Amino acid sequence: MASTTTILGSATATTTIMATTTITTTTTTSTEALYRLLAWLSPAYPVGAYTYSHGLEMAVEDGAVRGRDDLVAYVTAAVRHGAGCIDGALVAAAHRAMARGHAKALDDVVELGAAWRGTAETALEAEAQGTAFLQVTLAAWPQPDLATFAARHPRRIPHAVAFGAAAAAHGVALADAAFGYLSAFAANLVSAGVRLVPLGQTDGQKATAALLPVVAQAAQAAIAADLDRIGTSCPALDLFSIRHETQYTRLFRS
Repeated sequence: MASTTTILGSATATTTIMATTTITTTTTTSTEALYRLLAWLSPAYPVGAYTYSHGLEMAVEDGAVRGRDDLVAYVTAAVRHGAGCIDGALVAAAHRAMARGHAKALDDVVELGAAWRGTAETALEAEAQGTAFLQVTLAAWPQPDLATFAARHPRRIPHAVAFGAAAAAHGVALADAAFGYLSAFAANLVSAGVRLVPLGQTDGQKATAALLPVVAQAAQAAIAADLDRIGTSCPALDLFSIRHETQYTRLFRS
């Protein structure tokens, strides 16, 4: 077991990299549903994820993220204690509501998802990607229940909620949806870090490998999460996001 520590602004984030991780699921995703899931998680899926850094661009300029270990710590903080923690729970809640046909519960998750944004940029990051995800998914993978849901909340559904609802509507198992979504969230931040620090592609893949236990644990926590008790505890990341709004030179939208 190895541990690395980095200072993110005024807060300290600690990453513990475990030697092995066991991922268990209680349901099986069909071949067709798995195909959809992999398509939705691909960097080629046109949701614009590559344009967002989740405050990382400011953290790099500030000197808080200087190398691979710092990047792993930043992504770990975001996944375990920041937006990833919230979004994983939203994926699970939206999936359950759609699977059970509970329209009111699904609408409540939309409202929670909109409220659980610490900054203007993270709100844009969530809702713009959610809008893009639903537009392309309904065009390429039409499904009436998902279309009805999207019509009730035009351009307001956070990405995690849209993804969870779509996964349920298309028969993707909850465990696979939660793990896949958080994997893509982490991978997008690693990709941003490779460009911003900058890092080599091999270091980027090493960072991705190191984050496997973090993502696996976060996915399991998301499935067990209580929406009435969940919260975030990443003030340093929120401050980076706020400061990014006025960063002089920017490559990313957040």
